[in-house]
Amino acid sequence: MAEILVLVDHSEGSVKKVTLELLTLARSLGTPSAVWLGGGADAAALAQLAEYGAETVYVADSADLDDYLVAPKAEALASLIADKAPTAVLIASTADGKEIAGRVAIKAESGIITDAVGVDADLTATQSVFGGSTVVKSKVTRGTPIITVRPNSTAPEAAPAAGNRADVAVSVSDAAKSARVTGRTVAQRGGRPDLAEAAIVVSGGRGVGGSEGFGVVEALADTLGAAVGASRAATDAGWYPHQFQVGQTGKTVSPQLYIANGISGAIQHRAGMQTSKTIVVVNKDPEAPIFELADFGVVGDLFAVVPQLTEEIAKRRA
Repeated sequence: MAEILVLVDHSEGSVKKVTLELLTLARSLGTPSAVWLGGGADAAALAQLAEYGAETVYVADSADLDDYLVAPKAEALASLIADKAPTAVLIASTADGKEIAGRVAIKAESGIITDAVGVDADLTATQSVFGGSTVVKSKVTRGTPIITVRPNSTAPEAAPAAGNRADVAVSVSDAAKSARVTGRTVAQRGGRPDLAEAAIVVSGGRGVGGSEGFGVVEALADTLGAAVGASRAATDAGWYPHQFQVGQTGKTVSPQLYIANGISGAIQHRAGMQTSKTIVVVNKDPEAPIFELADFGVVGDLFAVVPQLTEEIAKRRA
C-alpha cells in the first residue's frame, strides 16, 4: 500500500495523543510511517508508535531540530518527502503543526489543507468552515497532499505494526537557524487533561457570573476527568485564564463530549467547538443560539443544574 507520513507530535519524549489519532486515520489511507523530528525517540516511544500502526519510524535526531523554531523541522520533513515520495502527509492542527505544514507545502510545491476533521480513502478532506456554518470537501490537486487534522477527529485504535526504526540524516540551512530557542520553562499543569486533546470538555461562559462561578464548572470537570474551557466573554472579563479560551481566536476542540454552561453560543465560540461529537448545553435562555448545536439541552439555572449533575455522576462512580 501507499506510504502515508505522520509527523509525530511529542514533548519530552512522550508521544501526544493526537499522533495516535493520525496513525489510526493514516491506516485507512495507506501504510503509516511516523516521522520523529528531534531528540527523545527512545524505545518506549517507538514501541507506542508501532502499537498504533507505524510500519516505519523515521528518526531525525539532531540538536538543530530542538534548538531552533519550526523552520529546521520543515526543511527536514520536506527533504524526507522528496526522498520517500509518500502519497500524503498528515500533521496535527496545532500552532506549530500548521506552520510546519505551510512551510513544507511551499518547499515541496504541494497543495495544503488545514483543520480537516476527516479524510476519505481518496484523500478528500472534510473541513468545517465559516464558523461551522458550512462543511467543505477539499482535495489537493498538485504535489503531495499536506493535510493538518484537528485533534480528537479520529478515535485512536491500536493495530500493531513493525515499527522499524530508520535514522535520517539532517542538513539544516543557515536561513532556517535565524530564530533560536534561548530557554524553556516547563508549564505548570494540574491534574486535568490538556484542553486541545481532552476527550471531555466542560466550559463556562458569561452565565457563570464571575470567576467564583467557575467553581461549579471545575467541580463537574473533575468528576468527569475532563478539561475546563471558557468562552471569550469569560476570559476577556478576567474570570478565567486566556489559555483556556475555546473559540475562533482561542483553541479549537473536538472532544467526544462538550458541556457548555452559561454560554450563549456566539459564532466566535461555536467555531471552536461545533465539531464535538456530543454537545450538552445548560442555559436559562431557551433562545440561546447554542441550543441549535445541542444534542441534549437543559433550560435552567446552571447553578441549580450543574451541581445536581455533578452529584449524580459522583454517586454513580462511587
